[in-house]
Amino acid sequence: MEKVIVTVEMTDNNYAAYLEKLPGCVSTGKTFEELKQNIVEAIGFHLEGMKEDGEKPAFSSEYELIYRFDPESLLKHYDGIFTKAALERLTGINQRQLQRYSSGASRPRSSQSRKINRALHHLGNELLAVEL
Repeated sequence: MEKVIVTVEMTDNNYAAYLEKLPGCVSTGKTFEELKQNIVEAIGFHLEGMKEDGEKPAFSSEYELIYRFDPESLLKHYDGIFTKAALERLTGINQRQLQRYSSGASRPRSSQSRKINRALHHLGNELLAVEL
């Protein structure tokens, strides 16, 4: 199954998404869940249009969407779930720096982005192993 990257960014009041593999395919939503529904519809619309126009599809009909956030958008998205103190414990990055990333005042170096990514994936894997 082909993995298709959906880039997610945040505006002042919406989530926005686009696909590099499918130029012109964009969508927005008030919530991340709404954005996911809207981008799936937009992808279907674009792929159907390509088919009708006799164009080769941008990717196979069997695909999985991978949502790629920039650090600022990811931290804003999970702001109500993870405190900066909790993120500091998970990532080893101090709270003040995490706040700067979240506000857009600075962008993390790639090593810091990888640190955040690894910490969240580690937590996710731990949670997947839990049963109640």
